[in-house]
Amino acid sequence: MTYRFIMERFRREWGRVREFIYCSKTLPFRIILKCGIWFLWITLSFIIVSYLIINIETRAYIYRDVDAVPVAQSAVILGAGILRSGNLSPVLTDRTNGAIALYRAGKVRKILVTGDNGSVAYNEVNPVRRYLLVQGVASEDIFLDHAGFDTYSSMYRARDIFLTDSIVIVTQSFHLPRAIYIARHLGLNAIGFNADKGWYRLRNYNREILADVKAVADLISRRVPKFLGEQIPITGEAQKL
Repeated sequence: MTYRFIMERFRREWGRVREFIYCSKTLPFRIILKCGIWFLWITLSFIIVSYLIINIETRAYIYRDVDAVPVAQSAVILGAGILRSGNLSPVLTDRTNGAIALYRAGKVRKILVTGDNGSVAYNEVNPVRRYLLVQGVASEDIFLDHAGFDTYSSMYRARDIFLTDSIVIVTQSFHLPRAIYIARHLGLNAIGFNADKGWYRLRNYNREILADVKAVADLISRRVPKFLGEQIPITGEAQKL
């Protein structure tokens, strides 16, 4: 299927849509339909442009080899699901193992675990802390952010609450571009480490389409997270549990 064939087909179908609009009997219906089509066109354009900007702008900041990662102050593990058993989900396990690899290689001195702890019954950060301790990470090097309810909040709080200087964001390839884009536009010296270790559910990739749009909207509106609180400098002592 050639480019010329696709464009010709598009022009023909668009011509039919326009003909349908202008042949409609009532003016109000034509206006509503036309506005609807323009709204759809603008929405799709914004989604596509957001995706392209985020992925192109962050490509140079993504690393896959531990040895190639520049030394940074801390690794940031972004939250993901916890299983009913209390164990880390496969996605979160891969992120955590990625941060451990950076820590053992001397690429980072601290690890910031950020995630959703919106209720007593659900906690994404404490299970990661326990996993890190079992793997030999020193307790004083583990910092917990219990209010990282989304990527934007996690990056915002990494900057304003934990006063991070330079970070390596550890997450999967479907998530990295958006996380890096948000962090760098918030003024953080941020790079990313690809934590891919297998196949992940298709919905993880699909949700990024609208998540990219939300990221751009959050940055444009300069949204302030609901929960901030006292500063906990990552250069100081970790929280006592």
